[in-house]
Amino acid sequence: MEKRPRSFYVMAAVFGAFLIFLYGPTVTIAILSFQGPQGGLTFPMRGVSVHWFHELFQQQAVGDIWGSFARSFVLGLMVMVTTVVVSVMGGLAFRKRFPGSGIIFYLIITSLVIPSILISLGVGLIFSQSGLDIHWSTSGYGSQLTWTLPFGLLIMFAVFNRFDKSYEEAARDQGATAWQTIWHVVLPIIAPMLIGVALFGFTLSYDEFARTLLTAGSYNTLPLEIYGMTTNVTTPVIFALGTLTTAFSLVIIAVFLVTVVIMNRRRARQGSDAGKGMV
Repeated sequence: MEKRPRSFYVMAAVFGAFLIFLYGPTVTIAILSFQGPQGGLTFPMRGVSVHWFHELFQQQAVGDIWGSFARSFVLGLMVMVTTVVVSVMGGLAFRKRFPGSGIIFYLIITSLVIPSILISLGVGLIFSQSGLDIHWSTSGYGSQLTWTLPFGLLIMFAVFNRFDKSYEEAARDQGATAWQTIWHVVLPIIAPMLIGVALFGFTLSYDEFARTLLTAGSYNTLPLEIYGMTTNVTTPVIFALGTLTTAFSLVIIAVFLVTVVIMNRRRARQGSDAGKGMV
């Protein structure tokens, strides 16, 4: 067996350190969330139990955990649907150049490089100066779209750049209208990518903090609520909350991935190679 070069072990060590740096905090919080009733916020652990998970579902002295979770979930769904719809429409529109398309493209990208807190401040000022209520479902929703839409549009630009137009031409040759072509040909082919855009939209919204900080109004989303609890809660219940929210995020990702796998297997059983080159 050929001996590996020394550089391999150096790079492996660097990669291992990167993984520890990336996932170490999450694993640490998960471990500390299983402390006993007398446990604190640091090591060493004082017993092992699920006591703090039980406490999490009891009435808390501070914070509105489940209300903020419901708001984050609903807001995530709103942002997800809007991101998918607008991204598809934008991707279809940019398949052909039109006057001002370059300017619009760079304006879309610009929102990614502007500091998030400035976006939050700007949206909050626009709503307050316009006499509109600052609320998580209006101003918070708008500020989060400035974060998710550019990602969704960039993905759709890449998808339609590789899209084989012969499928659409074949559909039109069979007498399909423009809407029928989009609904029965284009969307089924790009469906796995749409799921990816939906996943981006939901997860980016679910854990967004900076762009929601000044636009959520009187009712916090879950990231804002957790941040507020860090200054008031001195028990591992906050670690239990972090563990559950992480598990929820992983479940959401798993659901999306399983959906993609099922769609690809169904396509394979039907004997179609449409869109295979795009996955």
